[in-house]
Amino acid sequence: MTALAVSILISLIMAGGLSWYAKRRSVDDPMTWGEAMLFSVYVFFLFFVVFGIVPHQWLTLAENEWSFRADRLFDGWGLLQARGRGGWFPFDITYRVLSDSVAAIIYIVYLVGMTKMWGQWQSRGQAKPSADVVTSAYGRPLVKRG
Repeated sequence: MTALAVSILISLIMAGGLSWYAKRRSVDDPMTWGEAMLFSVYVFFLFFVVFGIVPHQWLTLAENEWSFRADRLFDGWGLLQARGRGGWFPFDITYRVLSDSVAAIIYIVYLVGMTKMWGQWQSRGQAKPSADVVTSAYGRPLVKRG
């Protein structure tokens, strides 16, 4: 449990470091060769932690400490009982399937987070749209012509 928590904490700290650096670095600054190499190693290690270590630590915790094995059936506290065992649910769900599903959710959450971070990096330095637009009585923006 500690290894999973530490790996998640390391990934969040590293992602926060990238977010902090994206806000700090201006768009017009040219990147040197050394900065590019350092940044690429940092991003590679972040990808390694996020897509390698965190799911591995989850699967290790689930299979070893919590016994999420393929021979144990998950019945959802009586709500997901399979038809073969007298319930309404169409198929059996094993604990191994449950742990693999959580690992897939971990991958999806981190992929969405990475995509948002890439978008933040690409849109840094762009001006935000102005919010002080005059609107009509109906709530539509008034546009001056001419």
